[in-house]
Amino acid sequence: MHDPVCMMDVGLRDAGAMAVHDGRAYYFCSSGCREKFVTEPEKYRANVQAERLTVGVMGSADTDADDAIRQRARILGETIADQGLVLITGACPGLPRECALGARQYNGLSVGISPALSLDEHIHKYHSPTDAFDVLIYTGSGLMGREVTNIRSSDMVIILGGRSGTLGEFAIAYDEGKLIGVLEGSGGITSELKNLVRNIDKDTGALLVYESDPVTLVGHLLEVYTEKHFRRPSCFCTGPLSDDGQNEQ
Repeated sequence: MHDPVCMMDVGLRDAGAMAVHDGRAYYFCSSGCREKFVTEPEKYRANVQAERLTVGVMGSADTDADDAIRQRARILGETIADQGLVLITGACPGLPRECALGARQYNGLSVGISPALSLDEHIHKYHSPTDAFDVLIYTGSGLMGREVTNIRSSDMVIILGGRSGTLGEFAIAYDEGKLIGVLEGSGGITSELKNLVRNIDKDTGALLVYESDPVTLVGHLLEVYTEKHFRRPSCFCTGPLSDDGQNEQ
């Protein structure tokens, strides 16, 4: 990839800096080039093809969630779309669907990772929605199998309520060193994650951000990703990582 300001070749993990503009990731040889870009992004953005970042929202498929929590899920989707980011969910009912509906309302791009092997199976076997997604990807892997695809397709992961299935997705994200946001007060496992992480006591490179406001949560995640986590988006990256060694923000 190239620095959009000076056009120097830069690698994903050895870039001097990075920035997110309209949901797209730009990498720079130095903080100086980054500052030039941030000051005048329209002057430089057309110089390179920049990929859109993805946010995976993992949460409860229960359709009986409290109205206030459902509303926060919609606001989360709206915020992801407003930032130009791509939303990824498990294409299930409940809070992930609410989030996807919020993203659609703001003309965001929503991708659903289905456990089914076809549209027919998605609807009739898994009783899952189709009305909130721009793209459905049929994994044929079942409910547990699609979790790995969910996480590995996401640059950042947000936990929203959830029960055992969401806990499985959290475990994958944590073990694979993802940047993880937790929407506090959204019910389910979110109230237990701080204690759980403390008891796990395992440094995987994962970073956790806790916020109760959906807009603040997305903003904080982008800040952390831009400042440091872009250098190590998963545990499969090797070599040194510039980090303070802390796994909680």
